[in-house]
Amino acid sequence: MPQLAEDLNKTVNDRITKMQISGIRAFDGMCSKIPGILKLTLGEPDFNTPEHVKQAAIDGIKNNDSHYSVNRGKIELRQAIASYIKRSRGIDYDPETEIIVTIGGTEALTSTMMAMLNPGDKVIIPTPVFSLYFPIVEITGAKPILVNTASDDFNLTPERLEDEIAKAGDGVKAVMLNYPTNPTGRTYTKEQIQALAAVIKKHHLFAVVDEIYSSLIYGGRKHYSMATEMPERTILVSGLSKSHAMTGYRLGYICGPAKFVNEAGKIHSYLVTTATDASQDAAIEALNNGDEDPIKMRAEYEKRRDYLEAALRKLGFEMATPEGAFYMFAKIPAQYGTDDLKFATDLAKQAKVGLIPGNVFGPGGEGYVRLSYAASDADLHEAVKRISAFMEHLN
Repeated sequence: MPQLAEDLNKTVNDRITKMQISGIRAFDGMCSKIPGILKLTLGEPDFNTPEHVKQAAIDGIKNNDSHYSVNRGKIELRQAIASYIKRSRGIDYDPETEIIVTIGGTEALTSTMMAMLNPGDKVIIPTPVFSLYFPIVEITGAKPILVNTASDDFNLTPERLEDEIAKAGDGVKAVMLNYPTNPTGRTYTKEQIQALAAVIKKHHLFAVVDEIYSSLIYGGRKHYSMATEMPERTILVSGLSKSHAMTGYRLGYICGPAKFVNEAGKIHSYLVTTATDASQDAAIEALNNGDEDPIKMRAEYEKRRDYLEAALRKLGFEMATPEGAFYMFAKIPAQYGTDDLKFATDLAKQAKVGLIPGNVFGPGGEGYVRLSYAASDADLHEAVKRISAFMEHLN
C-alpha cells in the first residue's frame, strides 16, 4: 500500500490534522465489534420511510430522473420547502433566492459556516450539543466558544449569553442553536427564544438554528423558530432525516435572507454541485403530502421516553426530562465520578449495551451518557434489563 511521501507530510491542512474523528462514530464503531451488543448509540429512527415517500423516489428513477439537478435544488422542492416553512413557522421565503437544497443537515451547516465565518471569528455554541458543530466551525479558522449549560437545566439563558459575549470580547459573529437539542432533548419556549433574540439583535449577531428535530416535540407543544422571531438575521437549517425517517436520503436545506443564501450557494456548489434527484423527488412528496407522517413517530417516541425515564430513575439515574427529539441524557453512577467514557465502555463490554459517552458533546456532558430511544420497545426493555443487572453488580 502506498505511504505518503515524507516530504509531503507537512503540506496537508493543519486544521484537519489537529481534529479527531467523530467521538460518536468512534464509540459506536467500538461497540459494533462486541458480539451480541444492543446499541442505543446513533440517532437513527427505527421507523421506515413512509410508503408514499418511497414511491415518489421510485417513480423518479423509473421516469429516468437521473441527470444533474439545478444547483440549488429543484424549484418544485424549494417551493415545497417554502410552503412547509410558511405553514409551520409563518415565514415567507422566496424559493428562487432564499432556499438551498443540501446533502443533509450536515452539508447545510458546513456550507453555512464556510460562507459566514472568517479566520478569527467566534461562534457561541451552548453545550452539550451535537459534536459535529465544533469541527465545522474550526475548519473555517473561526473559534467555537463552548458554553456549559448544565447548571441551567441544559438551556442557554439570555443572561448567560450576555456574559459569554462579554467574556469572548471582539470577534463574536454568531450564536448557534440546536433545539430540540441533541443530546439532551431539551427545547425552548417562545418566550425563551424571544429573550435570546433580544440579546442577539443587541449585539448585531447571526443566529444559526438547527431545527432538524422540530417536528418531534412532546406534550402538544409547538416549535417556535428563531427565524420566526428575527428572519432578517437567522439562518435556518433543517431536513427530512428525523421527521420522515429519511437519514439515508441525505436531504436537508438552508433558508435565510437572499444576500446570505447567495454566498452559501457558492460554497454548496463547490462542495457537492447538487442534491440527488431521487432524494429530491421523495422530499417533494414528504413536504407536500406528509405533514401527518411524523405524528405517529412522535407518539411512539414520547411513549418510549416515558418508559425509559421511569425505568432509569428507578435504577438511580438522574436526567433532565427530554421535551423532544429521541435522546435521554442520563447522569452516570456516582462510583464513576465524571468518567463517562469508562462507564460507557464497561457497560458495553460487560452488559452489552451501547450508549454514547457524554463528554463528546462538549462541556457539561462529562459524567453523562446519551441513550437513543429511537429503538423498538423490545430493544428498550432488554436494554433496561441488562443495565439493571449491571447496576446490581455495581452495588
